[in-house]
Amino acid sequence: MQTILGAGGQIANGLARALHGTDELRLVSRKPHAVNADDATASADLTDATQTSDATVGSDVIYFTAGLPADTELWEKQFETMLRNALDAARTAGAKFVYFDNTYMYPQDARVQTEDTPFDPDGRKGVVRARMAQMVLDEIDRGEMPTLIARAPEFYGPERTQGFTNSLVFDRVKQGKRPLIPVRADTRRSLIWTPDASRALAALGSTPDAYGQTWHLPVDAAHPTYREIIATADQAFGTSKKAIILPSWALRAAGRISPAAREMGELLPRYHQDNIFSDAKFRTAFPDFRVTALRDGIDALATEH
Repeated sequence: MQTILGAGGQIANGLARALHGTDELRLVSRKPHAVNADDATASADLTDATQTSDATVGSDVIYFTAGLPADTELWEKQFETMLRNALDAARTAGAKFVYFDNTYMYPQDARVQTEDTPFDPDGRKGVVRARMAQMVLDEIDRGEMPTLIARAPEFYGPERTQGFTNSLVFDRVKQGKRPLIPVRADTRRSLIWTPDASRALAALGSTPDAYGQTWHLPVDAAHPTYREIIATADQAFGTSKKAIILPSWALRAAGRISPAAREMGELLPRYHQDNIFSDAKFRTAFPDFRVTALRDGIDALATEH
């Protein structure tokens, strides 16, 4: 039995599709819905230790893909509790544990990000994610439960994917509006196609030798600039709207009234410079994994209804 905590999210839904047919699946959230016809579901509040443990009984592998709204106080109040309950439940079930992570805890500078990059968060949400990642690293160091970290940078993708580039560029181009660029058009970005993230997560969770480590999930190797991303989007969507570059001060001002802009504020420093997320370790270990090229991903978005 493979159990997905945080069912209903973009990564969890894709993970359920990727794992379908390999084992029994159980999808867990407050109000779970099956992705595949034969998925089992269990309702649980992950802030409740008993509910979390009950929902994971009999699991062989537990995937933690749970997310929370972009609310700093909510992250500080609930996220670590949710993860602690999930780790305890996995230990009780005798299960392996796969933790899906982001890059909020990384330094906001131009150094290439690898699995060994030290944590240096710049903001309250980054501090929360650093503490959560350290909890999982401590579990790995104990060596009592097979555990791994699978880390992904900014999302882009189908099915209402929540990501800055989706909302600022692709959604607006699709609506015939001018795309928006945060801070600079000429710095290189690292974007992960959400179905790739889910497939890579499934590959890691199904590979015994992958445990006991941190992994960066695979991204487009070109690391395109926003200027290149928008040029590709114009070709795919058949548009030619001139982009608007949003300076830092404008985004900070917007953050006073917009939750989405407020969330971006914590990550603004990385938009001033190249943001290169290295996936070399994953590509070496999984040479046959097909990474979706940016053009192919944008073409899929252009034909999405």
